[in-house]
Formats: sequence, structure tokens, C-alpha cells
Amino acid sequence: MSSKRDSGGFTLIELMIVVVVVALLAAIALPSFMNSIRKSRRAEAVASISAIEQAQERWRANNTTYAANSVLTTAAPNGLGQPATTENGRYSLALSGNNETGYVVTATAVTTGSQASDTQGSTSCATLTVTITNGNGVKAPAACWSQ
Repeated sequence: MSSKRDSGGFTLIELMIVVVVVALLAAIALPSFMNSIRKSRRAEAVASISAIEQAQERWRANNTTYAANSVLTTAAPNGLGQPATTENGRYSLALSGNNETGYVVTATAVTTGSQASDTQGSTSCATLTVTITNGNGVKAPAACWSQ
């Protein structure tokens, strides 16, 4: 006589081990995945900042100073005709420090979404700025602009 047992499935212990392994993998992968999503969404802010920079140069060609925040959303030719938020509303946009030689464009992540917790290493990327002085731009924080 054979003492073989007819096994037709998994034991509860085997299933629990599989569940624990899957949970550990998810716990490790999810934060990295969310950081990648936030980094890709930064491109939305970069594109909007670039559009504002181009509109500012068109404005400056016809005026003695760069445009102020008060005309950011006003349609051209009396303003820049740019939206006050990025395309999907993840960042609010603003101009400051405008004069005849430069200005500052700021994109600030809205606090209602996960974009506000965007980081690159230990640097917060919730606020991105470009400071234009005499035609030269300085992007800050620098770590958030690297691709």
C-alpha cells in the first residue's frame, strides 16, 4: 500500500507567504513609482514656464519693461495671454520682479495634490523658479531641473 496523499491545491501557509511577498514588493515599489509620476508631471510646469518666457520676450520687444503678473492672463497685445495655472492645474504660475532687464517666473505645486510633495533627492521641487537677468536664465532648485 502506498501512503501518498492526494494534494489538489495550496495550503493556507503557502497562500499567506505569497500574500506577504506581494505586499513587500508593493511597499518597496509604490513610493518609487509615485516619485517617477511626480517627476514626469514636472514637465507640465517646465512647459508652462517656457511658454511664459517666450511670451515675455514678445512683450519686451514692444515695451520698455517685461510684463508684470497683473497682465499674465490678459490677452495679447495688452498682456501675455498665459493661463494662471498649468494645463492640468497641478501648478500655479506667477511673475515677479519685472523690470527692463529681467523678471522671475514661479511655478508652485498646488497643495491639494501629491505634486506638493515632489522631491529630487532631499530637495523639494514643489516650487520651481526661473530668474531672467539680461537675457540669462537661472533655474532653481537646480536638482529639480535635471532630466
